[in-house]
Amino acid sequence: MAKSPNEPDVGTGVGDAILQVAEDARAYALAQVDVAKAIATARLRAAKVGIILGFAAVFLAGSALTALLVGLILALAAVTGPLLATAIVAVAVLGLAGLLGATAASRLSRALGGDA
Repeated sequence: MAKSPNEPDVGTGVGDAILQVAEDARAYALAQVDVAKAIATARLRAAKVGIILGFAAVFLAGSALTALLVGLILALAAVTGPLLATAIVAVAVLGLAGLLGATAASRLSRALGGDA
């Protein structure tokens, strides 16, 4: 009489069943690791495009700011002369950068648990 495929072997003991469960658990864990790697890879690919576009936007914004500052220097040069106009714009921009930097440092210090 032929036995059905779902019928266990008569010689299969508890030890063999435990080994089979351990092998199945290992295979399942490895499959989950592969799934996690695939998800991470897909997210990294999507993020890479976003990061590149972000850097391009920052570069273009910097270029626009440079053009704006050159225009401001040229406008002031008609009134004060080119050297003084450059100095006025440079001091103003450096002062703004210092103020923004000090504010950023203060907020980061507070956020990270500092005394500032």
